[in-house]
Amino acid sequence: MLDAIKSFFSATMEPESPEQEVAEPDVRLAACALLIEIAYADDEFTADESQHLLSAVRRQYGLDVGEAEKLLELAEKAREDAVDLWQFTKLIKKNYSLGQKMVLVEVMWGLVYADGELSSHEESLMRRVCHLLDLAPGYLADIRRKMEGAKDESEDPL
Repeated sequence: MLDAIKSFFSATMEPESPEQEVAEPDVRLAACALLIEIAYADDEFTADESQHLLSAVRRQYGLDVGEAEKLLELAEKAREDAVDLWQFTKLIKKNYSLGQKMVLVEVMWGLVYADGELSSHEESLMRRVCHLLDLAPGYLADIRRKMEGAKDESEDPL
């Protein structure tokens, strides 16, 4: 599978430096695997969640639809093969700045609320992921309130 990941990224993206040749693709794959795990947290991966995920991946990584779908396909395989989330969070924690981690968590909350509901499993998984990424619980609460507010505003008919 590592060969598939490397060939995907070598065919679609030019590394800016030799260090990024290995780290960047693996980090993107790890982030996408976490996003997919969040999407499945409530045992239902809805069409709204799928659309939100594809849009977020395209926007964050500058990919076209085909490239984003291929990345998500590879991330799904990595997620299925994973024993736990630690292998993904470890890579993200090591390679993402605080700002990048915060954006990732915002995308995760957007994914959680994409179907209009927050399950206890989704909330628990979000807390665990934030803990594994060494993000302060206060930040988790702030982003959650922001996403809940955005959801409420979109439901407001005025």
